[in-house]
Amino acid sequence: MIVTLIIACDVGFWVLLAAGLALRYLAHMRRTSVAVLLCEPLLEVVLLVVTAVDLKNGAQPDWKHGLAAVYIGFSVVMGHSMVTRADAWVAYRFAGGPRPARAPRGGSARTAYEWRTAGRFTAAALIAIALLQGAIWYVGGDGGTDSLRTWQGRMLIVIGVNVAIALSYTLFPKKTEGTGNGPSIADRLLKPASDRTTAHTSTAHTGEDRTLTRR
Repeated sequence: MIVTLIIACDVGFWVLLAAGLALRYLAHMRRTSVAVLLCEPLLEVVLLVVTAVDLKNGAQPDWKHGLAAVYIGFSVVMGHSMVTRADAWVAYRFAGGPRPARAPRGGSARTAYEWRTAGRFTAAALIAIALLQGAIWYVGGDGGTDSLRTWQGRMLIVIGVNVAIALSYTLFPKKTEGTGNGPSIADRLLKPASDRTTAHTSTAHTGEDRTLTRR
């Protein structure tokens, strides 16, 4: 049941996100969209309550309960940034907003970006570790908590890997690359139709000019 609920919460997150953004940018119902997006944290609350009730009813702690704690921890930390990023792309596509910035390609800006990323993963992992420890205390010494402690060890590995990546960019900073690498897939898929039309027209004119030059 716990795994099914985790999947349902993940699907529910994306459904609420899509519904909220559609209400904001297609139906122009801003207040309603905010109300829908604010329902997303309730998914984590439901998962936490159901997991606690399952343990209270005598369920043996196993990997599913640990996975629930990890999912909650990462949803709490990553959820807001995912919503903000998706909102920026939809605003760019449908509301004339600016194109969301890419990750810096190199230099000190990329180093700072990697440390911010490591910070988010570290915060998510620490929340998961705290929830797992709370479950261990909740079950007590009589229950088997080895699987929960295994998840705590995995979260420490997540922290270590992300800090190591950020540290590598600090010790061996990546050089800033040129910007002539062409548009990304997201740019091509989400670029507003007006921009695509303008780009196509510009390309057509360029080709015509070259033809006239040859003549």
